[in-house]
Amino acid sequence: MSIPKDRNLLPKAKRLRREMTPHERKLWYLFLKTYPVKTYRQRIIGPYIADFYCHQARLVIEIDGSQHYMAEGHSHDEVRDRYMEGLGLTILRFSNREIDREFRAVCDLIDRTIKERSTKSNSSFA
Repeated sequence: MSIPKDRNLLPKAKRLRREMTPHERKLWYLFLKTYPVKTYRQRIIGPYIADFYCHQARLVIEIDGSQHYMAEGHSHDEVRDRYMEGLGLTILRFSNREIDREFRAVCDLIDRTIKERSTKSNSSFA
C-alpha cells in the first residue's frame, strides 16, 4: 500500500527539517542518519508530517515535547495515530525526557522494531 501525501505540506516539511528540535537533532545525527535502513526526516504522511519515517519497516517515530501531553495535543495525537495505523504503520513515541535520559534504550527499541517489522514485511512479500 502506498502512503498518501499532501504535497501542500512540502514547504512546511522542508522548514521543519531545517529547524529540528534539539531532541530530533540528537536522534537524527547520533543514530538514524547512519542507520543501515533508510529513515526519512519530517516525512509527509497524508495530512500529517511525521518526525521520522522508515518505509521498509512501515514505522513512524515521533519525539514528543510538552505540548503533546496537554489535552488538545493528546487528542490530536490519537486522531493522527489512528490515521497512520489505518495505513498499516506502527508508531513509536518517545518523550524529550526519554531522548535525554534513556537514549541508548530508545535507539535499541527503534533498532529491534525496524528489524522485526522489516523481517515480517519481507517474508509477507516473498
